[in-house]
Amino acid sequence: MHQRRNTVSGERSSASPTGVSRRDVLRAAALGACALCLGALGPGTTPARAQSAQPGLIGRAPSPWFEPTGDGRLRCTLCPRRCELAEGERGGCRVREHRGGSGHTLAYGNPSLVQLDPVERTPFFHLLPGTRALSVSTAGCPIACRFCEVWDMALVAPEEVMAYDLPPQALVDHALAVGATSLNFGFGEPVAFFEYMVDAAALARAAGLRVLVHTSGYVEEAPLATLTPLLDGANVDLKSFDEGFYRDMCAAELAPVLRSIRSLNRSGVHLELTNLLIPTLNDDPEQVRAMCRWIVRELGPDVPLHLARFYPLYQLANLPPTPVSTIDRARAIAFEEGLHYVYVARVTGHEGENTFCPGCGASAIARLGFMVEEVALDDGRCAECGTAIVGSWN
Repeated sequence: MHQRRNTVSGERSSASPTGVSRRDVLRAAALGACALCLGALGPGTTPARAQSAQPGLIGRAPSPWFEPTGDGRLRCTLCPRRCELAEGERGGCRVREHRGGSGHTLAYGNPSLVQLDPVERTPFFHLLPGTRALSVSTAGCPIACRFCEVWDMALVAPEEVMAYDLPPQALVDHALAVGATSLNFGFGEPVAFFEYMVDAAALARAAGLRVLVHTSGYVEEAPLATLTPLLDGANVDLKSFDEGFYRDMCAAELAPVLRSIRSLNRSGVHLELTNLLIPTLNDDPEQVRAMCRWIVRELGPDVPLHLARFYPLYQLANLPPTPVSTIDRARAIAFEEGLHYVYVARVTGHEGENTFCPGCGASAIARLGFMVEEVALDDGRCAECGTAIVGSWN
């Protein structure tokens, strides 16, 4: 099976019948929108009206994740930052606000990214290989990584990006119309648009779509517990196994992330992890070993781990790309510590893009980048030796 990356509605020329010109695309990119998404809601791809992204769209909706502090302020209970807001103030995520005595989200039904991808790009390697996922994200993020790859969408307010008017039912209708198998909340941080995600996930489940999330895991226990029954898969970014790294590089803490990972694993949601290896900051072999030991001890050896190559950008543009030798060493350590499925991300053509049977070592799924080239599974088992390969394959 071969998969090719595409936009939601296919390639369009500068004379697109949607009225989206090359100038529109460049303008959207300059404002921090995903230029690939322009034209995604054109004729023949959705029952909703055709639309282009528009600047400064606010999706205001009441949120249950606030509590009074007793002094006229409201405390947000969604993420571990637990921001306390006076009237008119917003939280550190830029999309949660105290207005009129109640708490609101400003990221409801106003995604700035809507694109159709191979599910492998989301990234899930053990869920429905070769199928497509409709990915969606809005402005805002509860943490602030200095190496953020979508900083011009995630680390800004909704007024600063181009966005679509796409409430939950319209989003699900669009996913079905473009032939997606799953709805993926990711690329930005879905905790920022939590209420929108939960409502859309419930509708997606009812419509027969799989529901996936790619997240930093920076969320409190109570809201996470409301989300997990709606999920089929979660990929959590375990950015480092060092508290200082989380504090200095992400303005966050490690402990809540580990708590979320444990909770997702206990819930039975299919879980994968991603670790971005950044030269000199979190690539120490002993730290990698400690992380892998924790994964095996706390989660089990069958949780897939994606080791991703860092490329210089945002506030860490002075650092070099991660040497492939560093990733190879980390992968070897992960196998030594007992993990069964360890992948290499962003090194196209590396053997670490493939799934190997932990029983006999045969190739169970061959990939090139995000393309699935061959699947050698028989009802979820290795075609060579019959060992069960963890995941959802049908």
